Amino acid sequence: MIDFHMKKILTQYGVYALVVALMVPLAGAQSQPAGLQAAFAKDAGTLSDKFTGLARVMSGKYDWKPAQGVRSVADVFNLIVKENGLLASVLSGTPNTGASPAPITDPEKMQEALKASYLNLQKAIAALSDNDLQAPVKLFGRDMTKQGALMLISQDQHEHLGQSIAYARSNGVVPPWSK
Repeated sequence: MIDFHMKKILTQYGVYALVVALMVPLAGAQSQPAGLQAAFAKDAGTLSDKFTGLARVMSGKYDWKPAQGVRSVADVFNLIVKENGLLASVLSGTPNTGASPAPITDPEKMQEALKASYLNLQKAIAALSDNDLQAPVKLFGRDMTKQGALMLISQDQHEHLGQSIAYARSNGVVPPWSK
């Protein structure tokens, strides 16, 4: 049990170190926004591009899953859309009281939903001040800061990206950025 918590803490610190490294401004790039918000927004844009690309190339394979009791391709993509909505809601302080929409199974609608969910998330991130990052929130029943919530969901989505890449490769599909 302690090993699990230690690995989790070390992983979170690793993600934090990556975020800090991403926010170091390049020489001469003064027009770029600085700060954790910019790094998180950039990462969300990268995740958007990759998940949207995978949603496109995995068209026709949305029902595939590696084993019984494991998420399908569509389940993973729908989870990402749901997580983005949840995180944007937590960051903006606007409760998401609407009923969960039906799972998306159409590839074009899935690509649109992924893009829209990441754009909404990027807007919520951009609206945060440095002080907002330290504001307390509750996510999955746990107390944390908005920065902690961003790190937790970002880490989770990178894991799901790896899962989605493995799903694609298991189906003989090359991720679009690997061609």
